[in-house]
Amino acid sequence: MPEPINSPLDGQTEPVRIPESDLESIEASVRKLLDQSAEQARQLDSLASAPPPSDSPFGAFGMPAFAGLPSQPAQPEPRPILELEGEEYEDELDALSDWVDDFLIRVYGAEVTTAAPWCEQWQEHVDVVAWLHALWLAYQQHKDPESGLSGLFVWHRDFLTHAMATVRAPGGPLSACMTDPDRPAHRLLPGPPPSHRTTTAATEELENNGEPGQGAG
Repeated sequence: MPEPINSPLDGQTEPVRIPESDLESIEASVRKLLDQSAEQARQLDSLASAPPPSDSPFGAFGMPAFAGLPSQPAQPEPRPILELEGEEYEDELDALSDWVDDFLIRVYGAEVTTAAPWCEQWQEHVDVVAWLHALWLAYQQHKDPESGLSGLFVWHRDFLTHAMATVRAPGGPLSACMTDPDRPAHRLLPGPPPSHRTTTAATEELENNGEPGQGAG
């Protein structure tokens, strides 16, 4: 028969005795866990207090960028071409010309007629440059995947049709240019003069300040 288990007279369980070697190992493990927990707490505090980088893709949600990921350089915001000057204007006009000549006119350039004139020197028509540049910016926006599957349809409906109808209208800015593909032509139509109010103000200013080149008296 098995020997009966001896229990203390007072009904309490005897304490478990752990060898000193095992106790030192447990203490070391506990200290390691406490150190790791403290380090994680410091990292969380740092992430919570630091503002998200401006180039973080999660900045709008108040989340920091992931460490180790290369930051994306901020793209310059597009500006209307007529606000550009010098070399910046020429570079933008070169890029616009590539798009118009290699894509827009090849695909959407209907036959040149009196009802749909064109000009091989359209870059010299400032209003045409402004229209085509705006059309190009809209194209870049609506071909982006973020515009959805209907993005390019919206571009055709709301931008392409209206812009081309205006630029190539019979009485539009190119109406005095090429109306027959066999007879290339280019002519800048004179625009309207300044308003009477502006002319009067300029005249009064000259009278008050004296004619250019004349002394005050």
